[in-house]
Amino acid sequence: MNIERIIECIRQDDQKGLKAELQQFNREYAQCFFYDLEEREKRKFRKNKVRDYVSDSDSDYDESSNPDVILRQALATVLIRFLRTEPKGRVLKVCLRSLRILSRDKKVLGPLITDRALLTLAHLGGISNAPVPKEDADGDADPYNDIIEAISESKLGRADEDDRDDEEDDGCGAASGDTNDLTVWSPNDWCGERKASTFSNMSLGPSRRRSSVFKALTPGKRDSRGSLGGGEEEEEKEEKVDDEGNRKEVMKIFCNIVYNSAWAQERASELSLLCGLTEKLNKEFHSASSPCGQFYALRFMFLLTALRPELRAQLKQEGGVPLLTTVLEKSLSVQWKDQYEVVLDPAAPPISVEDSQQAQEALKILFNITHSTHTQEPEEDDASLYRHLAAVLRHCLMVSCEEEEAADELKGHAANMLSALPLSCLDVLVSVPLGPDSHQMNGANMDCVHNLLMYMERKLEQILPPLRDASTKPEQGTTMRNRLVRLMTNLDTELKHCAADLLFVLCKENVSRFVKYTGYGNAAGLLATRGLLGGQRSKATSSGTKYSSDSDSDTEEYRQIKDRVNPVTGQVEEEQPDPMEGMTDEEKEEEAHRLISLFNKLSKDNVIQPMGLNEEGQLVPLSDLRDLSAEERKSEEEHDDLENVE
Repeated sequence: MNIERIIECIRQDDQKGLKAELQQFNREYAQCFFYDLEEREKRKFRKNKVRDYVSDSDSDYDESSNPDVILRQALATVLIRFLRTEPKGRVLKVCLRSLRILSRDKKVLGPLITDRALLTLAHLGGISNAPVPKEDADGDADPYNDIIEAISESKLGRADEDDRDDEEDDGCGAASGDTNDLTVWSPNDWCGERKASTFSNMSLGPSRRRSSVFKALTPGKRDSRGSLGGGEEEEEKEEKVDDEGNRKEVMKIFCNIVYNSAWAQERASELSLLCGLTEKLNKEFHSASSPCGQFYALRFMFLLTALRPELRAQLKQEGGVPLLTTVLEKSLSVQWKDQYEVVLDPAAPPISVEDSQQAQEALKILFNITHSTHTQEPEEDDASLYRHLAAVLRHCLMVSCEEEEAADELKGHAANMLSALPLSCLDVLVSVPLGPDSHQMNGANMDCVHNLLMYMERKLEQILPPLRDASTKPEQGTTMRNRLVRLMTNLDTELKHCAADLLFVLCKENVSRFVKYTGYGNAAGLLATRGLLGGQRSKATSSGTKYSSDSDSDTEEYRQIKDRVNPVTGQVEEEQPDPMEGMTDEEKEEEAHRLISLFNKLSKDNVIQPMGLNEEGQLVPLSDLRDLSAEERKSEEEHDDLENVE
């Protein structure tokens, strides 16, 4: 990466040379996401059930002073300044791709999250008309001189350091590499005043970053829309250069920036980027032409509403629900037959993957802004709006997609959205007129409910398939059940309760079945909380749900190994030799007395506290149980005495 060459091309208006330099960078880093060692450690911790990772390193080495990081910071600074000159054509497109690659790196976001940078990108993305603040003028007409001077000073610093090293080593340690090669700079070369004034002033100080704490999203699946190998080269061969393609690149950059930076989330809120984004989508989806390529604009809106609570309320108040309902209708080509009935054409082509993903983003945003609506009684206008949305959600559950995975994801987001709507507005799901092949119950059309149940059945098969193998512990492995069981012992109390509750409900709140799938050791926490340690059935389910009858769910394979499964670990274990084999009855009795004596001693010294289960299945000290039993006996004796007197 030759920063000086890039700046020279910009100064001389050499668009061909600039394009070649940036294309080389794009090809080299197309599939690079700049994962460092610490990031890998965080990922390992997440896999091993620890949600938050705190580095215990005593090193004072600052990754932000890494020469490669600094070069990328310099490139980001140059490109953002170049964008303010309003370039056109393919140079602009290549420049935006370079910024999109750079925006993946958390360590070089400083130049990209200033108000000037955000507003510059917002102008290119068509979501803001606010004036861009001018840079502080320091008498230099050339905006790139400070970067060039910083690079020059760093080279001199490197050369001086090499000379000092040679003198200290008495000529034994010859300097390796050319001082003109920017890739061999040491971190110390960039710690001078010039470097600090050039790049660090575009970053945020630690105190400023720590002053506000915002929610962060956990990494999910890689974007299936992204190209897998060779994608950047294919994009470079595209002849068509249009504003829509550039706006899409800008939306990708915004998604990366907001995802990676809490400060960018706050500035995006302060700069009213959501308002501009809403206006843009409103214009696109209410136009006569069919909108396309709005996935990343919707993804950007999803990130803003997921990470900034005040933006959820703002979007809802500014008509977000009708707007996103329109997005759904356009994406799924909805045609209305009646007020709350969508036309279902069996001959219609399946929904494309692109349209399905666009609809999913809209559903995710809708959930963000309406997730608490189900607890409220809607007003008349809102009720009509939610019924209209519920009819579209019914269509989501009924349509087919080009790919089965896309269809399942669409149904999943639609189901989540249904859970957020008021119950009184869901009557439109079953009020559709019956057809010849409709599933019905009590005269109601159950086609939508049937599709939803089939979807949930497939998900249940993924989460909790019939148990056939118990050769490993329930928490070991990579299946969905294994991962959920691991979460049952997570340090995060809320998280482990959620995982345990999910599995318990999927086991129909049956203790023996729950223990079979998780092991008694993992299940003990939930069972103790619910007073079910004794294995008895719960007197009332957590939600008052009436489950179907408990039929024998053991598979043939499990029946063959059932007697050898350790109920505590949930695993088949090798038979252990009997420790009392060869002992006489007297020796066994003596050993039992010795153990009792040891337990009594530990109890008296308060090392352990013997516990027992009360009538409600709760763990209580054994002494309390004895006192309770004595009181009950005394009460019964008094009652008997009164009866004898009568």
